[in-house]
Amino acid sequence: MKSGNQSSISEFLLLGLPILPEQQAMFFTLFLGMYLITVLGNLLIILLIRLDSHLHTPMYFFLSCLALTDISLSSVAVPKMLISMQTQEQSIPFAGCVTQMYFFIFFTDLDNFLLTSMAYDRYVAICHPLRYTTIMKEGLCTLLVAVCWILSCTNALTHTLLLAQLSFCADNTIPHFFCDLAALLKLSCSDISLNELVIFTMGQAVITLPLICILISYGHIGVSILKAPSTKGICKALSTCSSHLCVVSLYYGTIIGLYFVPSSSASSDKDIIASVMYTVVTPLLNPFIYCLRNRDIKGALERLFNRAIVLFQ
Repeated sequence: MKSGNQSSISEFLLLGLPILPEQQAMFFTLFLGMYLITVLGNLLIILLIRLDSHLHTPMYFFLSCLALTDISLSSVAVPKMLISMQTQEQSIPFAGCVTQMYFFIFFTDLDNFLLTSMAYDRYVAICHPLRYTTIMKEGLCTLLVAVCWILSCTNALTHTLLLAQLSFCADNTIPHFFCDLAALLKLSCSDISLNELVIFTMGQAVITLPLICILISYGHIGVSILKAPSTKGICKALSTCSSHLCVVSLYYGTIIGLYFVPSSSASSDKDIIASVMYTVVTPLLNPFIYCLRNRDIKGALERLFNRAIVLFQ
């Protein structure tokens, strides 16, 4: 084991994206545009749900929470990345790095748990339509979101506290655009076997169990759809699930690509690409998926637009 302690490291250096210097300006413009669209698009969804009484339902309550989480997740890493690309300032204080890691884990887990809650909402809506308003009361919806926050906070805090016990030696270079937990563990000169064990066990609970719950929910939904007496009933059921299914596929598709596809020699680049999917692409696409594939959202957008026209006439 190398000698050294945590106090010998006061800051880390984030190497950023693996792009050529002459491409920095192009990628800065691209990611700045994507980030602004992400923030404005998700804020628009929150605004529509807040202002339109037709959207004051459990499904859109969860969607507004998901939109806020997507803004937060993207804001954890992207602004720092953009500043580094523009100023070439790669350093980040030790405390800032650990804080960034905490919030990245927190909001990633929160995204996951909220998608699971939304799957349960769709299960109740389609499989038990007559009892939907009785089951999905405001209190239960608030409780589900609170549980999502508690579970996400517990997982993120556990990893953060374990990381704080480690020692870091001379190497402070992180080959990433944000403070990723796996990258930080590679820099430690302490025994990280406990950290790896916790990552494996809690990772299974945070990723696998919610995915199983989502699959079970959609299994029941599929059976109900097949039992639907009319094509109209099938189309209506599918229309309420299609947007959520797209987002779930995008989210877990990234996870499968990261953890289940065989690693190549450029595993670090693969991790960076997967992180870009998490922090930039998925939050960017979610507003488009829900706006383009959801008639309620499109209707609320039209009503808001018409109201604005009347207001300014």
